[in-house]
Amino acid sequence: MVTIYGCLRSRALRPLWLLREMGAPHDWVPVVQAYRLPDPADPAAPFHTQRPEFLAINPMAQVPAMTDGGLLLAESVAITHYLARKFGGPLGFADLAEESHALQWALLGVSAVETPALELLLVHANRQADTPEGEAQRRVARAALARPFKRIEAHLSGQDWVLGDRFTAADILLAECVRFAMDEPGVFDAYPALHRWLTAARNRPVFQTLWAERDAEPTSFG
Repeated sequence: MVTIYGCLRSRALRPLWLLREMGAPHDWVPVVQAYRLPDPADPAAPFHTQRPEFLAINPMAQVPAMTDGGLLLAESVAITHYLARKFGGPLGFADLAEESHALQWALLGVSAVETPALELLLVHANRQADTPEGEAQRRVARAALARPFKRIEAHLSGQDWVLGDRFTAADILLAECVRFAMDEPGVFDAYPALHRWLTAARNRPVFQTLWAERDAEPTSFG
């Protein structure tokens, strides 16, 4: 049985989104990042990434992690890609070419989009967007996003989804990188196809339910 370890306020949302879209059997063990706890040593603290039981699963003390029988995987892209291969179907890959394209877009997302998009998210989350330092960070992040966003925009201008006419694991992995930039005003103005695609992905009923569950999770445990 596939077991996912992590919380929805983490990259564990990526494989959990795919599993729910597929209706695939799985277990989910909620695991909170230890840095969100005032005292990880407190016996009453929720199950977290510094617990010895979790470190035996992932010595990096990060979520998500996945077990499937004797297989252990960490890193959300690897886990989600594995699940797409394991369960197949319309959200999986029809052939080697589709699988390779899906991997290409996932790697573009984590290598070129995620870091500057997260910079934007954090600037806004920390209420620094209008400070001189925040404005400088925003300029740098937006400049870094221009090249990958143009590439994604060109690709999506002629099709609904990353791999063509159907929603797949490739859309989940890329959308979950792009969405970190959503709090930045006007960030998608020059990229209407990108914005249309991200909106369509996030409007899927499975995602809407999952996001509501995520919003219900505590942001901190102080």
